[in-house]
Amino acid sequence: MHEKKITITSEINAHIDYIWQCWTQPEHITKWNFASDDWHCPDASNNLTVGGIYKARMEARNGSFAFDFIAKYDEIIEKKLLRYTIIDDGRNVTTHFIPKSGKIIITTIFDAEKENPEEMQRKGWQAILNNFKKYVESA
Repeated sequence: MHEKKITITSEINAHIDYIWQCWTQPEHITKWNFASDDWHCPDASNNLTVGGIYKARMEARNGSFAFDFIAKYDEIIEKKLLRYTIIDDGRNVTTHFIPKSGKIIITTIFDAEKENPEEMQRKGWQAILNNFKKYVESA
């Protein structure tokens, strides 16, 4: 069992329908799902059902490193909550979509992994969420 949980959050100025679409549809996921401009997400698939698989290919643009992020959905409440388990190590991730003053607060809570410092993990996941915000709000 993973003991340490890390929380990231962002306030998105867009309608929940568009936010949900961008968060869950592969043609959008590939445009924002990376922490920095020297990485990209060239491929994604998403079976948005309980027991369904989410997969995103993460690659350094220079080809030096790549991995597949694969998770299985445990709970889905449309436009409100996604909960999944990362296949490789069993860590849990929960993302909440909460309306507030005409905006949506996205909060993700995830189990820390043991290979990297917690602050590095927080910064990486927050950078991806920041990319999501930028992508959605620039549309």
